[in-house]
Amino acid sequence: MKADMVNDPAALVEKEGGKMAECDRDPPSALCADFMNFSPKDTASRWLAAPDLQKEVYNHLATYVPRILCQGPCGGSGSREEQREELASQLLLFAPLEWLLLGDEPAAGLALLQENNQSSPLCGHVFKVGEPTYSCRECAADPTCVLCMQCFLASVHKHHRYRMTTSGGGGFCDCGDAEAWKTGPYCQKHTPADRNREAEEDPVSLLPPDMVARSYSIFSIILKYAVDLLTWDQEDQLPAGLEPPEREDTYYCMLFNDEVHTYEQVIYTLQKAVNCSQKEAVSFATTVDRDGRKSVRFGDHQFCEQAKSIIVRNTSRQSKPLRVQVMHSSVVAHQCFALKALSWLGQIIQYSDGLKRILCQVGLQKGPEGENSSLVDRLMLNDSKMWKGARNIYHQLLMNSLLMDLKFKKIFAIQFAKNYRWLQTDFMEDDHERVVSVTSLSVQLFTVPTVNYERLQNDYIRDDHDREFSITDLSVQMFTVPSLARMLMVEENLMMTIIRTFVDHLRHRDPQGRFQFDRYTAQQAFKFGRVQSLIGDLKYVLISPPPEWCDQLRLKFLDGFDAFLDLLRCMQGMDPVVRQVGQHIEMEPEWEAAFTLQMKLTHIISMIQEWCCTDERVLIEAYKKCLSMLNQCQDGLSDGEQPLSLSLAGHSVDTFRYQVSQEKVSIHLPVCRLLAGLHVLLSRTEVASRFPEQLPLGELSPHLLIELPLRCLVLCAQVHAGMWRRNGFSLINQIYYYHNVKCRVEMFDKDVIMLQVGASMMDPNHFLMIVLSRFELFHIFSSVDIRKRYREANKDLAQQNTLIEEMLHLIVMVVGERYVPGIGQVEPLDEVRREILHQLSIRSMAHSELVKALPENGNRETGLERVIDSVASFKKPGVTGRGLYELRPEWNKHFNLYFHHYSRADQSKAEEAQRKLRRQNAEDTGERSFHLVNVLQCDVLLAVEGAVLQWAVEPSGGGWTESMLQRVLHLVGMALLEEQQQLENSSGDGDVTFKYSSKITRPGEAPSTSGSVLALLESLQNAPHLEVHKDMITWILKMVGSIKMMRERTSSSSSINTNQEPGLEETVRDKDKAERKRKAEMARLRREKIMAQMSEMQKHFINENKELFQQSMEELEASTSAAEHSPSSSELTCASQICVGPKRMDGGDRRQLVTCILCQEEQEVRGLGRAMVLAAFTQRSTVLSKNRSRSFPDPEHHDPLFMHPDLSMGIHTASCGHIMHATCWQRYFEAVQQKEQRRQQRLRGHTSYDVENGEFLCPLCECLSNTVIPLLPHTPSPNRSVDHPSLEAWLKRTSQQIAVINSTHRKQSHGVAQEVEPVVPDGFRVNFTPPTPFSSSVIEMMNTFSMSAYKVGLKVNPNEQDPRVPVLSWSTCAYTMQSIERLLMDEKKPLFGSLPCRQDDCLSSLTRFSSACWTSAPVRTVHSHFIRLLAVLVPDSQVEGTPCILNTDMFHLLVYSVLSYSSLHSLDQSGRSSVDSAHLHLLHVVTVAHLVQILLTFTIEELSMDQDGEESEEEQLTFQLYSSLREHLGSALPEVSSGWQLWRYVKVGILPFLRTTALFFHYLNSSVPPADLLGTGPGQWEALCSYLSLPSNLLLLYQSHRPLLEPLIYRWCCHPGVGQMLQGGGVLVRFPRESNRLINLPEDYSILINQASSFTCPRSGGDKSRAPTLCLVCGCMLCSQSYCCQTEVDGEDVGACTAHTFTCGAGVGLFLRVRESQVLFVAGKTKGCFYPPPYLDDYGETDQGLKRGNPLHLCSERYRKIEHLWRQHGIAEVIGHAQEANQTLVAIDWQHL
Repeated sequence: MKADMVNDPAALVEKEGGKMAECDRDPPSALCADFMNFSPKDTASRWLAAPDLQKEVYNHLATYVPRILCQGPCGGSGSREEQREELASQLLLFAPLEWLLLGDEPAAGLALLQENNQSSPLCGHVFKVGEPTYSCRECAADPTCVLCMQCFLASVHKHHRYRMTTSGGGGFCDCGDAEAWKTGPYCQKHTPADRNREAEEDPVSLLPPDMVARSYSIFSIILKYAVDLLTWDQEDQLPAGLEPPEREDTYYCMLFNDEVHTYEQVIYTLQKAVNCSQKEAVSFATTVDRDGRKSVRFGDHQFCEQAKSIIVRNTSRQSKPLRVQVMHSSVVAHQCFALKALSWLGQIIQYSDGLKRILCQVGLQKGPEGENSSLVDRLMLNDSKMWKGARNIYHQLLMNSLLMDLKFKKIFAIQFAKNYRWLQTDFMEDDHERVVSVTSLSVQLFTVPTVNYERLQNDYIRDDHDREFSITDLSVQMFTVPSLARMLMVEENLMMTIIRTFVDHLRHRDPQGRFQFDRYTAQQAFKFGRVQSLIGDLKYVLISPPPEWCDQLRLKFLDGFDAFLDLLRCMQGMDPVVRQVGQHIEMEPEWEAAFTLQMKLTHIISMIQEWCCTDERVLIEAYKKCLSMLNQCQDGLSDGEQPLSLSLAGHSVDTFRYQVSQEKVSIHLPVCRLLAGLHVLLSRTEVASRFPEQLPLGELSPHLLIELPLRCLVLCAQVHAGMWRRNGFSLINQIYYYHNVKCRVEMFDKDVIMLQVGASMMDPNHFLMIVLSRFELFHIFSSVDIRKRYREANKDLAQQNTLIEEMLHLIVMVVGERYVPGIGQVEPLDEVRREILHQLSIRSMAHSELVKALPENGNRETGLERVIDSVASFKKPGVTGRGLYELRPEWNKHFNLYFHHYSRADQSKAEEAQRKLRRQNAEDTGERSFHLVNVLQCDVLLAVEGAVLQWAVEPSGGGWTESMLQRVLHLVGMALLEEQQQLENSSGDGDVTFKYSSKITRPGEAPSTSGSVLALLESLQNAPHLEVHKDMITWILKMVGSIKMMRERTSSSSSINTNQEPGLEETVRDKDKAERKRKAEMARLRREKIMAQMSEMQKHFINENKELFQQSMEELEASTSAAEHSPSSSELTCASQICVGPKRMDGGDRRQLVTCILCQEEQEVRGLGRAMVLAAFTQRSTVLSKNRSRSFPDPEHHDPLFMHPDLSMGIHTASCGHIMHATCWQRYFEAVQQKEQRRQQRLRGHTSYDVENGEFLCPLCECLSNTVIPLLPHTPSPNRSVDHPSLEAWLKRTSQQIAVINSTHRKQSHGVAQEVEPVVPDGFRVNFTPPTPFSSSVIEMMNTFSMSAYKVGLKVNPNEQDPRVPVLSWSTCAYTMQSIERLLMDEKKPLFGSLPCRQDDCLSSLTRFSSACWTSAPVRTVHSHFIRLLAVLVPDSQVEGTPCILNTDMFHLLVYSVLSYSSLHSLDQSGRSSVDSAHLHLLHVVTVAHLVQILLTFTIEELSMDQDGEESEEEQLTFQLYSSLREHLGSALPEVSSGWQLWRYVKVGILPFLRTTALFFHYLNSSVPPADLLGTGPGQWEALCSYLSLPSNLLLLYQSHRPLLEPLIYRWCCHPGVGQMLQGGGVLVRFPRESNRLINLPEDYSILINQASSFTCPRSGGDKSRAPTLCLVCGCMLCSQSYCCQTEVDGEDVGACTAHTFTCGAGVGLFLRVRESQVLFVAGKTKGCFYPPPYLDDYGETDQGLKRGNPLHLCSERYRKIEHLWRQHGIAEVIGHAQEANQTLVAIDWQHL
């Protein structure tokens, strides 16, 4: 390419000269001469000799750059203009540099470099937007490690569990980076050849030394030039040495992008400012958004200034104005060239690793100014001042050079970390996205566990673009490399830098120094969003804990931990709430920011705990620091509060007065919770037991430890009890998130753990008394007489009851939830298993629901896959729905109703589900930490239990609730199980300290003289009001008995085995029995009551309507007696069942009785009666089309009388089968119209149906409809008295009749008599007007339907006089038949008897309507149609414009001629001809024509083997017919040796025609089909032929009328069209027509994503399409949902998909949105819906939006279902139902997709 350019400067001159002449610059000759005489080689050698190379190069650039680039208004937008610039810059600017660098002809030199270069093991493929990326969930070091598709397919990971996502663009493939993968770092392509090669040899040493020297100087000149210009901020001046030789007064008005203004604002402003059209403004705005800047005007200074001031004025009202600069054209030219130069550098270094390294050295070399002066630093620190395009290009260069060279990646990372704070601050103030920012490189560095980080981030936070365009986005490239991240932590103290930068940016604090996010402004929210990217960087740094620690790392990590504790201290107690008493809170406080922060930090907190856990010294230090921080936070807790002494059940404790319901309380306690997490780690790693002397355990005051978490849990309980209603929704939301899976791991779970820690260190009685006191329940249980509670009229009794329940529940959790590693002796996976078990106890769940219900760790893993199969079994999905996991039955015994993660709703659902399976009690495995268990047997709890049981014994008033009792029984049960377990595990009686069973036999203490707990239980056992709990109480009493026996028998410890187990089973059975009995009894009573009510109502009704019943009974008797005498239909023989011709069997005089769905009246269908109609939907269709490229005809002049066999567009009618009176329907439709008018005045939205186009929803089933079909009576029986004329006679008579009609028409139109009067057949009266067989209401409805078919079919306004009206009614009848026959064929269903009744009703009413619609059209019109149709079969020289036989669809021809013949027959008053014989003759002639049509399209198949044996009659006759066709047409037809192949071809080809014809005549003449056609067995062909009264050897038709048909066949073949078609002029349709299918989709979804990522928008010059969308009908990829591809359809701008539906699907479209994995259905401009895609993951679920990233595979059943919907024309109906069901779909602007 480059060489060619050098060789052919002439081509350039013409372009260059042409352009220059336009611009009226210097005389073109001078320039041309310059260019013609230019030699890159000579220039390079001149430079080489020059003393000051930079000066020479700068001079050259100063002369040429402004003359080549930016010449005029386009700013280089025309493609020809761009090509010219490309060529010129290559030839005049880059070629000399390449010569100089390589010292040789460039093409050869580069090839040589590449040859000597050793391939790098790093892949480094940079991702495009939307490209698929793969991350292995088993081997990746963290989720940011990804592979490109090529590497993935060639790697070991494709057999692992992987996650597939689409890239946002900008990252690169990590193949070959050993730190990114635990195993399999190389794919087959990038496996290094000799791994033991000295890896550290310097690639520069492989280059010739003189080239090294030259490349240093060239790279530094070019890079410095580019950096100077990209960071240049003057609009009118250029850097020294680059001033152009002569200055012109030419300027550009340059518009810059920001993320503040919308597209609409920019487009509107531009139209005003530079007087451009909307289209141009849209294109400007798109370019500005894509490239970050665009010149919108070119001219002299003043001209541009004027545009600038308008833009600034127009956009400065709401926000800061758009940034506009007026720049001199030479400055713009140099900036453009600077970008080209950076891209050139990027290309050159691809050829050699040595050059890459030289460029890195040049870029990172410190300048004379010292710190931060290297070229890369200057780019980095000026990042937020550059525009998007420039940022993208230099980031690309950084990624190709610095980040691909491991040595320089380290150096760059250090610089990045040094400037981190500054870059981030810059970004926070910038208004671009992070992807464009340099800060986004952090992921490339920090996840290298090793940077100016602070400075960069500060830049980013101030920047006004998104992060993807900011330099800060590169952090992911560095911080995610573990070794790099750790190096940066040690050398640059990175962790501390990030956290400090973060804390600095959240400046709003309250007086106590806590964060305060009150009333967030949009600006702050925007900034807060940016600040969160810092947490992302911190996550990258901490993502992989170090395998071994060094002292430096410990020190720096603990420094970072200190900073982190400072951050948490600012969060401790933020957003405190106080209970509102009296009036409701006025303004909802801001709570979301605090929770967003909490959610973002959740993973960080967990990761810090993981780091601590890997090193004992770090863990101990961190624990100490955290404890002292907590003590600082809690210094003020007990000061100033009144001390308080509580005593209960003989114990007393000192605490202080605090009431949650009166004081401030906060849900945010991160310091407390971090301490709980660390405490658990101490006991899990057993550090606590090994080094107790190192831990400050003495400082722990358990009272203070549990204080704050307890307040938080009490707050939740009080909110549940409804005490905080007046605090509004913000508090409810906070409580919801506190328990929600996203936050609970570091919130609720840690609070429960903290209570467990506290309880295990305190006297259990003291613990419980404090809990009672905080729950504000102490006074209830400590009062002298517990029973007094009812006697006081306590209005808050219900609240108190709820609090008691919540408190008991808390105790159950504290004692029972020891499934946390470190509290109980369990593994982490047991915890996950238990979560899954309890989720599945509620109901069976899909994989995605389970994943959502489990907490994720920092790597987005939940641990689900590792344990799921042991707990649950998977059930595959059907065609709809999704796969579900069901709990395996053996796990049911581990179910615990009081599972601490259940919400109340979950708990009641789970209780229901488990009731059938429930065990008697929650058996709890997981060994105990013994201190906790003592809570179960402490005196305070016994007193509480006793009190509740006492209340239950005397159930007067609402003093207790069933669930309170249930919880107490649960606690008693837990205690007994505990005691039994300890007894079983102990050797002798002496060491069992747990003596619950003896304690519950003691009577209550002095104040409450109640009986013992046991005595109370015994008295409750038979209480009638506690039927539900009876089994539980019985079981408890049995347990007490069995434990007593164990204690007595303990001397002979071998015989411990008790009968507890069978007892348990029995009681469960008893309990279930009792439950079932109770339910059955209640159901029986309810049934009896209902039956009694019903019979009462019936009697009442019959008495009121006596005479009505009388009458109907008589009618019933009469009809049954008639039925007995009529012969049954089964007596008719099969052979006699014929549907066409004089011998046709009539269906009998069936009266049709139908009921109107609106008024429920029954009525008979009669031609002269009230009209009844069927709701229907008519639409254009291309489902059967064999030629999608045919454009739709001009509606005004299109003649629809002849349908082409490619069926490129038809009209399809469908119905829901619901019948109404015409008058009822009209009233209903008028009401719909009025409602629509009212709605339009109120809301300007769409509805799911378009009333202006006559659409409505069926009143019964809400199916979309746009017309109604009138119901007409059956065809009368055939007239058997008339003789049946032969074909010849009939043709003769018909042609005479036609001649008469023609001459009459001519007389009427010209008034001139012909010379020869035609012979008038007897009884034929031309001017006879047949009487109308229909009432006016029926005729009106017939017109309604005709007009709908006409309007929809031709897309024109209604016009009843148009002669085409009846043709379109016939057309929809024929097309609908054909499409239904195809459906039945494809589904292998029998022709008759398998259609659903809605389709059956639709076809029968449609056919009968079509046969009668000629009566409402002018007779003369119908006659002329018939004459033209017959002329196709019997060619007539007088009829013009007859198509040839190959261009006519025979079935349409048959239907049209049969239906239009009636009009001719009505004039024949002789009484001697029957319509039926005409129908039969027409069928015979059309069948022969179709046979000829099929033979003409015959092609010889490959397997032309001769058939053995005799030729059958069929084969001989076929061969004869074919030979005669060859005689007429000669060599146009292939030669065939025998007839068997022909006959086989004919038989297959004509079958669809015969099947549709049978359907047509069946519905037309209401004749009963033969039994053979009701199944799919053998004998179909014969049955079909006899039903149509055709010989089963169809060629006998030709044979028997040969003399008559030969001349016809000859004339058909001689039609000029036939010869043309056979010679290849036009689309030749072969028979049978294959059914259309949707396109084939690849099995693996990522193939599609890959195709889509390489698809560029066809309009905006190679730009990536944002929403690539695949048409499932024709396979076309479209650029959807974007301004660039909008086109105009009917005067309205529509998106690419909508426009495509009009050419491909006649307004209906099925698309797959590739990036969203969504199927899109579109119908017309305003209707659309989304539909589940046919791609499922391994768990049988779709992944719309590709959020989960599981690999997706094609589910062929679901795809077939979509295809079936399309084939049966059900898309519009699906959309209608979807829009009715979901109103949000209506509001979407579907036409823009």
